Amino acid sequence: MLPHVDPIGPPRAAQSGVALVAALMLLAGCSSGGGGRDEDMAGGSGVRRLLVVTHTTGFRHSSIPTAEQTLGELAARSGLWTTYCRTAEEVRRLLTPEGLRDFDAVFFANTTGDLGVPELPALLRWVQQGGAFLGAHSAADTYHNQPAFLEMLGGQFRTHGEQTWVEVHVEDPTHPAVVHLAPRFRIFDEIYEFVDNPRRRAQILLSLDRHPDDGHPEAGMPGDFPLAWYRFYGQGRVFYTALGHREDVWQDERYRQHLLGALRWALAL
Repeated sequence: MLPHVDPIGPPRAAQSGVALVAALMLLAGCSSGGGGRDEDMAGGSGVRRLLVVTHTTGFRHSSIPTAEQTLGELAARSGLWTTYCRTAEEVRRLLTPEGLRDFDAVFFANTTGDLGVPELPALLRWVQQGGAFLGAHSAADTYHNQPAFLEMLGGQFRTHGEQTWVEVHVEDPTHPAVVHLAPRFRIFDEIYEFVDNPRRRAQILLSLDRHPDDGHPEAGMPGDFPLAWYRFYGQGRVFYTALGHREDVWQDERYRQHLLGALRWALAL
């Protein structure tokens, strides 16, 4: 575990062992680049299945390919089957009541805008009935016109300033998504602020106690700025982290462990 004061370093390559496992699973058909599914692997085998959604209709982050690679490697580390949902056609096919039956968790990785989910209420019911939903960074910049989605997620993106260094406080050091980060750590990223404080809807995991030094006039002023949280939504589990704008954040082992712990919590692994 890195000391909590260590800043994020330069982009690093994925650990060779993890990359080898991911490559072997890809060759074996355990991950699909286009939303396909291997019935021998997924059907009736007890393998948990993760749908990674990276389709965007608004701003598109350059870190999305790195996010896909990272989540594929973390899923392989946890023995998960991974499918990617990258296009409008795949959204229409996979994010339906029928398509969601094939998955245990959905991860919105830097999605933006109105994704064109055919029946958004059905996705929310799927979570309420025991599905796991995870989101990173601009998942909170998705479906601004759908209050029910934003309520499920726990927060709605409002604004951000310049990318900056922040000292992040760990509020629940027992949670597997942040136990390795306690009591605090430094990171350089794009820091989101939200329309209203998610604290009233969710259990906060990471937060800032002052406005980030990001070019706003109130930089450095005391405040309450949640950055990651979890909540229960009916019988389902929801996790969100506002970090993840930059490629090097997705490659940082601390952030990878943050997501790995979140996946394992969300799926009760």
